[in-house]
Amino acid sequence: MYQMILFDVDGVFLSEERCFDSTALTVWEMLYAPHFLGLAPEEFIVNPDDEKIIQIRNEVLQSNQILDWLKTRGVNSNWDMAYMVFSAQLLLILKEVFQNHKEAVQDLLQKEFTLESFARLKQMIQKDPISFSPKFDSFISLFQNQMNIDKHDLLTYWNQLAEKWFGVSVQQFSRNSSLWEIGRSVFQAWYLGDQLFLEIEQKEPHILGKKGFLNQEIPLADPLEIRKVLFQLQDLGITLGIGTGRTEIETVIPLTQLGFYSCFDPQRVVTATQVIEAEEAYPSKAPLGKPEPFTYMKGYVGREIDDEECISFNLPIPEGSQVLIVGDSVADFIAARKMGCHFAATLTGLTGQAARTKFEELGADYILDDVTKIMEIFK
Repeated sequence: MYQMILFDVDGVFLSEERCFDSTALTVWEMLYAPHFLGLAPEEFIVNPDDEKIIQIRNEVLQSNQILDWLKTRGVNSNWDMAYMVFSAQLLLILKEVFQNHKEAVQDLLQKEFTLESFARLKQMIQKDPISFSPKFDSFISLFQNQMNIDKHDLLTYWNQLAEKWFGVSVQQFSRNSSLWEIGRSVFQAWYLGDQLFLEIEQKEPHILGKKGFLNQEIPLADPLEIRKVLFQLQDLGITLGIGTGRTEIETVIPLTQLGFYSCFDPQRVVTATQVIEAEEAYPSKAPLGKPEPFTYMKGYVGREIDDEECISFNLPIPEGSQVLIVGDSVADFIAARKMGCHFAATLTGLTGQAARTKFEELGADYILDDVTKIMEIFK
């Protein structure tokens, strides 16, 4: 029936909770910490307890309403989510200080937003007799009359809004911009912790003291049951692979600790690490992350195949009916359909069982309560 199955990781094998925590903490740090905008430096702490993290996440992500809104529009990367949520607040702050610093704000917007830009804006905020409080509940309303916007337009939408508000041409809001990269770096520091961040990034984080969440991953089913199912699929002669928005180390470490990483063909394991490498090699083709099919295409043809060939491959693939993609998000579904592959949705993502209606509307080939139920397809 199927010759190959490619699995997402978050929302399929592992809970996304710690990734979402890191997303919220990233935005919180960039707004409040003294080494960024410093809106409330006394409130920033480098190791908040779980109660504080829940409070921050509920505020920043509006009890997951913002996450759900972004994910239903194909935004699957936590790096992209952090960038989107912070950028909204950044523009609202700039709108507040614009009346007293018109030329300075316009100048900031016409250049890449760097750490120096943070320092300049922080000075403007401190000079003005204003007390800005983030308006996280305004996020969705900023997309007024744009409810059907797709992922690509979402990631650059802030340019359009900035031009409308500030009267200058703005092009700095985009995937892989300086601002996006700063957010990615802050996210990685929260998620990896100091030691792993230093090893992987080859630089110190913006502030030391973070323990990281990578060793606190939560499996979405009994790891022994997951491994048993993966072995059964292998016994059927099916090649197993991965297509994830996690980096390679964020994929290998937890799945190895849980005992089933070895079930996957190494040539079919594609992560954000490979996606970023391809985007750097072919910047005109970026972004290549989900819902673009590159992640799964690379897994389908194999990591040894040149990135350019993966990018330029004619879609849909001729053997699409022999490939099953398993994921929890709309982005996974879109990527699967672009490839012409079958799709199995797992109801262990952000919205749980509530996602069933969405996947029924989309026409998913299978809807599974969790990944261990995949053998029902083969009965």
